[in-house]
Formats: sequence, C-alpha cells, structure tokens
Amino acid sequence: MTDYLRQRFEEVDLTPGQGKISATVSIGLALLSLLGSFCFLYPELFTTPEFRAFYNATVLRGVLFAGIAVAFVAGFISVFRHPDRRYGLAGMVLACMAALLGSGRLEVSPIEGRSLYAGFDYFILTLLVLALVFIPLERIYAKNPDQKVLRRGWITDMKYFMFSHVGLQLISFFTVIPIQVFLHDQVHIGFQQAVASQPLWLQFIEILVVVDLASYWIHRAFHEIPWLWKFHAVHHSTEQMDWMASSRLHPLEVVVNRFAGYLPIFLLGFAPSAVYAYLVFISFHAIFIHANVRLRFPGLRWLIATPEFHHWHHSSEDEAVDKNYAAFLPIYDKLFGTLFMPNRLAARYGTRASTRVPEGVVRQVLFPFRRSS
Repeated sequence: MTDYLRQRFEEVDLTPGQGKISATVSIGLALLSLLGSFCFLYPELFTTPEFRAFYNATVLRGVLFAGIAVAFVAGFISVFRHPDRRYGLAGMVLACMAALLGSGRLEVSPIEGRSLYAGFDYFILTLLVLALVFIPLERIYAKNPDQKVLRRGWITDMKYFMFSHVGLQLISFFTVIPIQVFLHDQVHIGFQQAVASQPLWLQFIEILVVVDLASYWIHRAFHEIPWLWKFHAVHHSTEQMDWMASSRLHPLEVVVNRFAGYLPIFLLGFAPSAVYAYLVFISFHAIFIHANVRLRFPGLRWLIATPEFHHWHHSSEDEAVDKNYAAFLPIYDKLFGTLFMPNRLAARYGTRASTRVPEGVVRQVLFPFRRSS
C-alpha cells in the first residue's frame, strides 16, 4: 500500500491548469478537516490539553467549514481539469464526510485531568501554518527550482511529522516525566529561583547557549559512534532538502534529543514563558534550516545556523561529512574543529554508499536493529 502511494503521489508535477493543484488542495484540506471534525466530536481524545483553554468554538467552527468548503470547491474544479476525475471526487467525498461529522458536537469545553490523548489539533494547526509559510518561500527563493513540492519521500516525511505532533504525549512520557521523577532531588530551589528571576530575554539566550552545547555533543555522538549513526542515518537519508525533511527522525533519536534538551532546562529552572518562547523559536528554526532556499545571510551565517550551514551538514560530499553539528550556534563547531562553510552551496545530499537506508517509515525504524550485510 505504501509503495503504491509513493508511486502515485510522489514526484507529482503541479503545473497550473492540469487540475493537479486543485486535487492536491482538495484531498489535503478534506483530510485535515476530517481530523478536525474528530477533534470537535471527541476533544478529550484528540486535542492537546494545554491548548484547550485558548480555543473559541465560534472561530473554530468558521475555520473548519471554510476548510471544508474550499476542499469541496477544489475537488469540483479538479473533476473537470484533472485527467483522472477520481482525485477530485475523492476530495469532495472526504469534504462531505468532514461536514457530516463536524455538524455534531462543536463545543470545546475544558477537560478535567490529563487523560490519554492524540494531538490532532497540534498536527493540523502546525501543518497548516508551516505549509502556508514554507511552500511559497521555497517557490520564491528555491535553491533547487526543479525540486517538486510533492517530491520523492514527502509521504515518508509526512508520517514522521504526524508522529512527532500527534504522539506528543508519548514522547513526553519518555522524556519530561523521567527527568522530573528521577532528578527531582537534584534540583537546587534557590538557584532555580535566581535563574527564573532574570529578564526573559536573558533566559532565552541562556537556554539557547546551554541547550545547544548539549545538542552539539549528542548530535556529534550520533555521527561518530557507529551503532548510534544507524539511527541518525535515517534523518540523513533524504536526498532532497525542504521544510518537511526536518521531520525525518528515528523515534529513539527524538527521545534522546528531547531528553538532552529538557535536562538542562529542568535542572536550571528557567521560567516557563522563556522555555515556551525558546521551544517555539527553535522548532521554527529547525524547519527553516532544512528548507529548499538559496538564502545565505552574509555575516549572520557565522553567528547562527542558516539553511546554508545546515545543508552542508546534510551534504554527501566528502569534505562535508561529519561537519556542522550545531543546531543553532556555529561557534561550537568553530571551537571544536567541525565547522565547514565554503563559499558555495551544497549540491548533493543523502548518506554515502556505505550506509543504505531503506525507504518507508517501518523499514527505517527497523533499520538500526538489523545486522549489516
């Protein structure tokens, strides 16, 4: 089934006038609207507890049905323009299903306690915002203009993206909770209060400096320790860089990276507002540095990680291998001898011939546990 989806929906030419753009918009929006309808019907199961207090049922109702309407109209257009009418019809049917489900329970009332949940709302909102920002950005400033929006591997990356957002509670269970439980006695309350009393802008900078140092060495270990590299090779297996490529991470590496980031934040006791600001910023930045853009930022590129800097990290060119480990501050690569920034852009990506990562999420998740042939 997955191979069939890749054959049909990857490397798709979205030239205007063929009905393929309208088909993509119709099916994509209809599927998101369908997930959104489940959020309305069962908010206790499919919405993120931290977000529920900010939801307005009237606004959400309008957004949902606007999405359904656009999906239906796009599907209708595709029926008359796409060579295969089934795509447009599929989008229209999915939009109707979303409308039927969405017409049910629409009140988003606060849910007491923290039951098990899947963050469909987090997935939908994040995907919509990022797509609206990065798809136009990558079309206007494309580093590789020939690379398609629905390029090879995007379905795999979308599955990773969905896991990292819908499975937020599961990831937290293996990262935040162990830190809080096992390291609670290591916390120095007086020191934490002093840290949290600093100006928020200063805490934000301190979090960047401290967490990036930990991330540098964790990242370097995943490259230079052979059995860890097999996990990280999954991330490097993409041969076409864009905003979706940032999501391709083995679940074990996600847990390790989150643990390494949350550990100093928890022990030092930064204020929640500073932590949230950092998480929003660094999440957006991590996606930006993978984007298919030719922006170089002269001068600034030596101070903070840019797409140019991180693309070299993903390059399969010999001189770029095992370079540029920093997530945000290139100064760490300069200090530890791993900086590589020639006066040109990377031209080739992916793992070298010695590491062949299979296609598909299941095969990639199992890849590190298989013996090398």
